Amino acid sequence: MSTITVGIADYKTAKSPDILTTLGLGSCVGVAIYDPDTKIGGLLHVLLPSNNGDTTDTPAKYADTGIPELVRALLRLGAKKGSMVAKIAGGANMFNTFQKSNVFMVGQRNSEMCKEVLKEQKIHLAASDTGGNFGRTIELDTETGKLFVKTIGHGTKYI
Repeated sequence: MSTITVGIADYKTAKSPDILTTLGLGSCVGVAIYDPDTKIGGLLHVLLPSNNGDTTDTPAKYADTGIPELVRALLRLGAKKGSMVAKIAGGANMFNTFQKSNVFMVGQRNSEMCKEVLKEQKIHLAASDTGGNFGRTIELDTETGKLFVKTIGHGTKYI
């Protein structure tokens, strides 16, 4: 078993018994997609909700292009789309003083876009831990499909 770290605006895939992790989710959202039948999983670290047609940037940076890219990578590895389930975490509002401005609600917009794209991809969102004003680190266990969420000052849990 190895632990594979996913950076910001990146994604990785793995097979059981590996663990995928991403650190320091603030307004970013971690999207874990898992096929329990093949025990294949993937983890995406979304930075922004939409690429707004920019084709020069990395697809993993955005929810609207990163999630479909992750799904394609999982299918290439042998996962079955009909079996895939998703879990998301992050999407915090890290700028409390600007709560009334949508410009600063990046975390909320990231979470909403991730949910929308998962629905478009016909992937069931099994669990989420989003919002608040605190950071998270997550680990996807490809043996079980459990997503371990560690928060700063708010404990730990599996979703």
